[in-house]
Amino acid sequence: MSTPKVGFVSLGCPKALVDSERILTQLRTEGYEVVSSYDNADVVVVNTCGFIDSAKAESLDAIGEAIAENGRVIVTGCMGVEESAIRSVHPSVLAVTGPQQYEQVVRAVHDAAPAPVIHNPYVDLVPPQGIKLTPRHYAYLKISEGCNHRCSFCIIPSMRGDLVSRPIGDVLDEARRLADAGVKELLVISQDTSAYGVDVKFRTGFWNGRPVRTRMTELCEALSELGIWVRLHYVYPYPHVDEAIPLMAEGKILPYLDIPFQHASPAVLKAMKRPAFEDRTLARIHRWRETCPDLTLRSTFIVGFPGETEADFQYLLDWLTEAQLDRVGCFQYSAVDGAPANALAGAVPEEVKQERWERFMAHQQGISAARLQRKVDTEIDVLIDKVDEDGAVGRSSADAPEIDGCVYVASDRELSPGDIVRVRVTEADEYDLWGDTV
Repeated sequence: MSTPKVGFVSLGCPKALVDSERILTQLRTEGYEVVSSYDNADVVVVNTCGFIDSAKAESLDAIGEAIAENGRVIVTGCMGVEESAIRSVHPSVLAVTGPQQYEQVVRAVHDAAPAPVIHNPYVDLVPPQGIKLTPRHYAYLKISEGCNHRCSFCIIPSMRGDLVSRPIGDVLDEARRLADAGVKELLVISQDTSAYGVDVKFRTGFWNGRPVRTRMTELCEALSELGIWVRLHYVYPYPHVDEAIPLMAEGKILPYLDIPFQHASPAVLKAMKRPAFEDRTLARIHRWRETCPDLTLRSTFIVGFPGETEADFQYLLDWLTEAQLDRVGCFQYSAVDGAPANALAGAVPEEVKQERWERFMAHQQGISAARLQRKVDTEIDVLIDKVDEDGAVGRSSADAPEIDGCVYVASDRELSPGDIVRVRVTEADEYDLWGDTV
């Protein structure tokens, strides 16, 4: 039997990317070859995103392109929970599965293009055995699935379910194998990283022959022993997050927190069904920076949420001025099918959303530029991501891949992706830095 070939399209967030890595690894162990062309594939898998309407449209377009180019398509991922919506547009898809349904996807591929190897459900899913879709020197480490929050604008729990934490021993074993395979940076991800272990009452597991609690602080302590960069994403500001700041100050994990604040106005936060503790959060931010002056704070916000007044928006701008966040993303509110926020009164006109988004971005741009300017004439460590004829491009502890800025590095010596070099910063703009190796 000839080797069957599978094409693959991965859309959406890093958590979906990890799902894609799991599926591809499983397929490879069954004897499939992953190809980059629709023409050469026996079947194509499209891992979709279904969070907002624009993401759904992108997913449907990707499915349509795969059908047009190949004709044999299997759909998985977050949009897979809406099978009828997919089949109403693309009735010819071979199968539809939801997120995290690795076995169902593999079964569907096997039905479409039988493999020559007997399926092994216990395959190791990380390098060197596993397939990784990120560059060799960094990787996403998913520690849990699902979410216990019921934010009014979000449908993640209906797609991915409630919080399910991975056993801490399994997480740490995967992290160690990634480090042994040459990964220099682990990006810890989940829907709610600081809730890790809540569902199992912080049960004690075992790693390296010793007990370790299933909790974010203990996880960070253990990950720090690997001697590589550890970056935390999607951290809700629960009280125990304070425990992570000293670890950052001590250099055990990167001084970086990605916290999805979403807004600052108490009225809007209440409508979003998120905790309205913005004043206490400001005080904590100040304490965090006293403990760890190098701390980088990243967040995302939504403007134009139903009921948001001009006073609410101005409150948000004033909060940003006080918080002095380093990295910020902003989205205009978009209705999501099935989200409770759709029923809220006070829809904000599209032109007002756009105007507020522009004001928000201009306001934060000034804050970001001023904070980056302070780094000129200082020295920082930079992880090199790529090297071309123009020089090297990397990231500092303040920069997560894909979403934050870059450091453009000039050097009189040869550099390679994965190198960590000391750089003196010579220039800064609103998002990026430039510097020379020391």
